[in-house]
Amino acid sequence: MLLGTVLVLLLFGGAGAASAHAALRATDPGDGTVLKSAPRDITLTFTESVGLLDDSFRVLDPDGKRLKVTDAGHGPGGSDTARVSLPAELAQGTYTVAWRVVSADSHPVSGAFTFSVGKPSPAIVVADTGPTEDPATESLFNMGRYLAYLAAALLIGTAVFLAACRPPEPARLGRLLWAGWGTLLGSTLFLLVLRAPYENGAGPSAAFSLKAFERTLGTRPGEALLVRLALLLVAYFFVVRLLRLGESRLPRAWQAAGGALAVGLALTWAAAEHASAGIQVPVAMTSAVLHVLAMAVWLGGLAALLSTLYRAPSQLPAAVVARFSRLAFASVTVLVATGVYQSWRGLGSWDTVTGTTYGHLLVLKLFAVTLLLAAARLSRRWTGRLVTVAAAAESRVEARAEAETEAETEAETESEAEAETAVREKVAERVGGPSSVPAASASVAPASAAPVSTSVAAET
Repeated sequence: MLLGTVLVLLLFGGAGAASAHAALRATDPGDGTVLKSAPRDITLTFTESVGLLDDSFRVLDPDGKRLKVTDAGHGPGGSDTARVSLPAELAQGTYTVAWRVVSADSHPVSGAFTFSVGKPSPAIVVADTGPTEDPATESLFNMGRYLAYLAAALLIGTAVFLAACRPPEPARLGRLLWAGWGTLLGSTLFLLVLRAPYENGAGPSAAFSLKAFERTLGTRPGEALLVRLALLLVAYFFVVRLLRLGESRLPRAWQAAGGALAVGLALTWAAAEHASAGIQVPVAMTSAVLHVLAMAVWLGGLAALLSTLYRAPSQLPAAVVARFSRLAFASVTVLVATGVYQSWRGLGSWDTVTGTTYGHLLVLKLFAVTLLLAAARLSRRWTGRLVTVAAAAESRVEARAEAETEAETEAETESEAEAETAVREKVAERVGGPSSVPAASASVAPASAAPVSTSVAAET
């Protein structure tokens, strides 16, 4: 309820509208305008910085034929503009301009508009303005993105669970840890290869173009993926060290190294997506990194905990579950706080929620967060019960051990007393026969003196 109230206040009382991706703000010439003379250039202005492609502009003449234009570049206005120069002479009629750029958050955006020279064409020509999105490429690329998120959660969350919660027999989680590392490595390579056709709206076969791949390596998303690969190679040695540690505490130097690797991996997402564009970029980048880390620690840690419970030959120590409960509560708190900030930053009105794909995705995400909070509450309650039951069981075991120790002590005392009594009875029998048995309770020293007196009397 509190989260919903905060979101409503932010939606209706927040700052001006912000867009999830770059949006076209203005065109020169304007859409639908009729010019007396042919323009020399076409300039587009966007709401944020954009990246240009080899085929960012397609200009079609009134007959639907593609004009030869110069390579696209940024205009004098800066990186939020795109400009292309036209041929010196243009025939009268309506021209179609199809454009495609890459938003600062690494997502491609495209569109089209028209302008006329002299007078509009009498008939509208249906022209091929080029590709928008290839369904196969888009599906494969999104699959790789989501797989990378899940793999990062598995890698970071399992590592944090091992280092912070210290479960018994940590080697049992080695398979889970290596699965996260290997899947993240493979999905990153997959995204790097598929990046060019995804940006250009081409089919998956375009991934084999060496020229397109080289261009990808020079873009910010491509550089972020390369950095992620480098960090994963370093993380390999950290994983090996963590699994060799056993149940001992991870040294502080290795803790710092692991934390730096986790932050670096999270930055490879923040630097190439929504947080890197728009307002309050430094704050947004920090929020995005914390958001990714909180998601990874909670989701990956939960997977590690469930795997430990399933594989453990005996009951899991209550201290391990209690440590994860505190860690999960902090992670969910950070996840909600950063999610609220990012929602405020990405939306400015209720129309943005209901009228855009980003708004629809946000609603689904908020629904998922609600389920996450419910699961966290149930998990915390279950953890509390588990800790209580485990503590009670430990108390019963300790009480039983104390009782057994006392019983053993009493038994040993009785055995010693019986042995001492038996010795005294034997001594008494040697001195005075069976009639002297009641005197066995006397001290041994006087009884041992009796034979001496008897022998002296006999000699007399």
